[in-house]
Amino acid sequence: MRTRDEHTPVSARPEPDRDSAIDRREALRRVSAILGGVALVGGNALWAACRDGRGTPEPGATIGAFTPADVAFLDEVADTMLPETATPGARAAHVGAFMALMVTDCYEPRDQDVFRAGMRRLDDASRSAHGVPFMAAPAPARLALLESIDRGQKAYMDAKPTSAPSHYFRMMKELAFLGYFTSEIGCTRAQRYVESPGRYDPCVPYVAGTPAWARHG
Repeated sequence: MRTRDEHTPVSARPEPDRDSAIDRREALRRVSAILGGVALVGGNALWAACRDGRGTPEPGATIGAFTPADVAFLDEVADTMLPETATPGARAAHVGAFMALMVTDCYEPRDQDVFRAGMRRLDDASRSAHGVPFMAAPAPARLALLESIDRGQKAYMDAKPTSAPSHYFRMMKELAFLGYFTSEIGCTRAQRYVESPGRYDPCVPYVAGTPAWARHG
């Protein structure tokens, strides 16, 4: 698993629903490309959610079967993948609430069960590897654990039959990246953003190391 510094554009969850449906649809394509071109879990339902544009839940809200503690757990998982650097990380973008909402609204019951069981498995893996639950583990231990799980999910996804469910960590990784890069923070801080319509620049000088431009409808 790579952290944000090792990737090009990576980012997640909208604050109020400022980002347009077209932005989210483009983000689905980009996240799929980042993750190897594999179709995202909940594909058609994710597209419908992009069109319908349901807003971000209030902080501390229960989202479907996800309690505030569950959302906080998902925030920490996403923030381990996309930590604060020169720009805010996934926790600041409220990616945990986004993940819970997308699982609740867009995943089939089987995938919802896999995702929620995966949260428990991840926490159990932290207890086995480090003697503490994931939320209590230091950042380096969290990252090492997620990297190990990510290698396992890659092997599983490469070998799994089409009918088998996706690995729970594949789902978490997809939603963390999608949530971050469709958020206001992901679009305007981790990437460059220019409101459209604006002027057309057919040729813009490139400065090495600058972030990619966020797409806008």
